[in-house]
Amino acid sequence: MHTAAPVPTDWADRTATLLESVRSRGPLVHCITNTVVQNVTANVLLALGASAAMVDVATEAGPFARVADALLVNTGTPHAEPRAASLEAATAAVDAGTPWVLDPVAVGSLPVRTALARDLLALGPTVLRGNPSEVLAVLGASAGGRGVDSTVAADDARDAAVDAVSGTAAGRRVAAIAVSGPVDLLVAPGIGVVRVANGTELLTRITGGGCALGAVVAAFTAVSPEDPGAAAVAATAVHTIAAELAARDAGGPGTFQPLFLDRLASLSPEDVVRTARITVESPVTA
Repeated sequence: MHTAAPVPTDWADRTATLLESVRSRGPLVHCITNTVVQNVTANVLLALGASAAMVDVATEAGPFARVADALLVNTGTPHAEPRAASLEAATAAVDAGTPWVLDPVAVGSLPVRTALARDLLALGPTVLRGNPSEVLAVLGASAGGRGVDSTVAADDARDAAVDAVSGTAAGRRVAAIAVSGPVDLLVAPGIGVVRVANGTELLTRITGGGCALGAVVAAFTAVSPEDPGAAAVAATAVHTIAAELAARDAGGPGTFQPLFLDRLASLSPEDVVRTARITVESPVTA
């Protein structure tokens, strides 16, 4: 059992600072994402203060990944063209030093996306983000969940995530891992195992609540490429704080979604510092 201690207060301040950096720089996020959530993802990035480009055509994806500020690869609808574009873009991102996020949607029991996600993982994403079942499946530690729904809790993925970022899982090292749940779990060397307890159940009752978070993580890695763990924590905190505040005024999922965009756009550094609920364990060694 690992006992979490309160994170130093400057973590909330750092999250607020990174939010301001995203808004001042307006990073361009190259999104190869599933067709169900493209509009939601673009709107979330715009509300955040970033920009989105949905370049998922082979022969275009690689060159674009070199000039974008960050890349998101989401395996939600892995048709042939996006599969080729995903591998091309991730390879180019690694070569160009572009930070990139892998979101292995519904990986596990479905063979096409599972093979794709593991090929992408071998390229070394900056951040791996998914629900617990997806993270465990892509790391080879479980058979996956029920489609996009996780069948295990975030803490069930803790040890596999620690192994992956510490390099003890041979050939599967990533810089940081973000595991979504009622309490989100972030793992990276230097930050340890961090939990963000903000959010709302309404995020699970709209299309793209989790997939859009992958794009937000990518935007934050663009302004903090040297510390992807901090970027993942800050992105998760901003996303879930905005959702939590929006839920206070929402009558249900139909009113929640536009309120979420409004809260994301209006979220202030003071809101972050006042509302963030973050705890951290001892550091994870590289």
